[in-house]
Amino acid sequence: MPTRTRFTTWRPLATAATAALTATLLTPAAAQGAPGGTPRESRPVYAYDTAVREAVWVDTRLDGDGDGRSDRVAVDIVRPREPAQQGRKVPVVMEASPYYSCCGRGNESQRKTYDADGDVVQMPLYYDNYFVPRGYAFVAVDLAGTNRSDGCVDVGGRSDVRSAKAVVDWLNGRGKAYTTRTGTTRAEAGWSNGRTGMIGKSWDGTIANGVAATGVEGLETIVPISAISSWYDYYFAKGAPLYGSGPDWLSDHVNSPEARARCGAVQRRLADGAPRTGDWTPLWSERDHVRDADKVRASVFLVHGMQDLNVRMQHVGPWWDALAENGVRRKIWLSQTGHVDPFDFRRAAWVKTLHRWFDHELLGYDNGIDREPMADIERHPDQWVTSKSWPPRGTETVRLNPAQGTRPGVGTLGLRPGEGTETFTDDPRHGETDWAARIDLTTPDKAGFVTRPLGRDLRLAGSSEVTVTATPTTPTAHLSAVLVDLGPATIRDYADAAEGVTTLPERTCWGPSTTGDSSCYKETRAKKTDVGYTIVSRGWADLGNHASDRTGRPLTPGKRYTLTLDLAATDHVVPAGHRLGLIVAGTDKDLIDRPADTPALTLDLSRTSARVTVVGGTAAYVRATAGAHTDAALPATELGGVRDPRTAQRLPDARR
Repeated sequence: MPTRTRFTTWRPLATAATAALTATLLTPAAAQGAPGGTPRESRPVYAYDTAVREAVWVDTRLDGDGDGRSDRVAVDIVRPREPAQQGRKVPVVMEASPYYSCCGRGNESQRKTYDADGDVVQMPLYYDNYFVPRGYAFVAVDLAGTNRSDGCVDVGGRSDVRSAKAVVDWLNGRGKAYTTRTGTTRAEAGWSNGRTGMIGKSWDGTIANGVAATGVEGLETIVPISAISSWYDYYFAKGAPLYGSGPDWLSDHVNSPEARARCGAVQRRLADGAPRTGDWTPLWSERDHVRDADKVRASVFLVHGMQDLNVRMQHVGPWWDALAENGVRRKIWLSQTGHVDPFDFRRAAWVKTLHRWFDHELLGYDNGIDREPMADIERHPDQWVTSKSWPPRGTETVRLNPAQGTRPGVGTLGLRPGEGTETFTDDPRHGETDWAARIDLTTPDKAGFVTRPLGRDLRLAGSSEVTVTATPTTPTAHLSAVLVDLGPATIRDYADAAEGVTTLPERTCWGPSTTGDSSCYKETRAKKTDVGYTIVSRGWADLGNHASDRTGRPLTPGKRYTLTLDLAATDHVVPAGHRLGLIVAGTDKDLIDRPADTPALTLDLSRTSARVTVVGGTAAYVRATAGAHTDAALPATELGGVRDPRTAQRLPDARR
């Protein structure tokens, strides 16, 4: 990643004109307690039990299912009744999802339920309970092909994104909607002021990314949680397959029963456009939101788990950097969890922060959130630190070189260039936990390189990379590179089925409830484990992609190839007394699929290096390693860590 930190200014939201407009949208109660009458926080002054609940079907102007009619997507709305009665308009919090009927939303797998008139009774999650009394409308969109919508799921493509964008257009008076799925009676959004914020986890957050990347007017902010920024990176890493299936399987999984019956052609196009070779195709270009970051007008509040092995951290670095390059206003939370919503790992702080974010971005309140640190990082379970910018100012790339040690496959890592070679044989039965646990032992399945124990803390932040020069013995070969912190720690148990949290029986409530829609959710606590090492960052690639990130080719056994593996973004402090390790190996069990062959690979250490992003750069690394203790007395023993990561999922699931 770039060695300099980019900054962006926030656009002023409280100009005189905006302040005057905002004042007309507020009740006196909403502005109470603010100095000089300027509102700083929206208050729950509207009745939730009498809120308007309605459904409309928005015309997408697409015919994804090929039935000769323009597809309509179902939109369920909960909005406060009082503002419309008083002639005032409200902003919108919106979530577009494929999960409302097939799979459920949130930690308790909630689905939409409806009354006899077809209006929503239970709206999954707490967004409506919390924000509607505070003067927002909540809008939940069934993606095309799901629940009560027409069309077909195309997994991040034109249909997915356009079906959600069409709703933003309708909210701003640029689209058409109807009161029924097939009728001709028009529905207007006269109650909306057009200012929309999209939120969602996993696939839902991915849709927010995609809609923002269209540059649609009226989308003021997005809050993508554990979201995909490029669908290719969900399925492949430079040609190495991360899952044994493609988007056609995923589309079939979430399509409604009616859509499955009519969407065979879309399924075939998905299968044909995403070959398991790992080559980049036009299908992936259509689903690459990073390339369209220059179109983003909305601000972005990004949340991700640094140990997310479903939607992996590779989706953070390129997206974040592209947004920075284009001056997008940004905020970020990085947790120690896996694929977990912040409502389930930092609930009270999350709801408060999200409330302030939407107040600032959608209501224009000058509440100071734009002047607070850009980043919150979970350093230890439930222990958070902040960073004024992210990556922090002064973060630079440091080139670290692997070198031979006193035992085969157990080398050193430092600033001096290495010499010689190391050889390992791909063993698909093993993965990063096996390699890290045995990094100090000679094993045939990996090459490990470590620094001496540090004399000072060393902070890594941002995206790194490892360049490998390797000679394979077979026509196919996959490579993995892993950065690891070697030393005792207590971390969230991200490899557990719950990915770092434990669900409790006690409930807390986040807004008013109705008979059919409770605002009360089971509490959670951090699930911790003691380890002897911590995986910091990972990257994978097919060696056949040595000449191109986008196209692979067969290898010539015995020929030397050079390839760069992208390591996912992270923010991690290697404490004094710990060691930093680099592992290079083959198939990472359960995290990538094995190649057709079982190669041995010989690394040329003089042409292999890691470029690691270090806060403080080379000077900080030198200070941390100066006078470091000798490793001569360190025993060659196996280290304890998390269990093997659970089998990789094929669904960017939103249930946790």
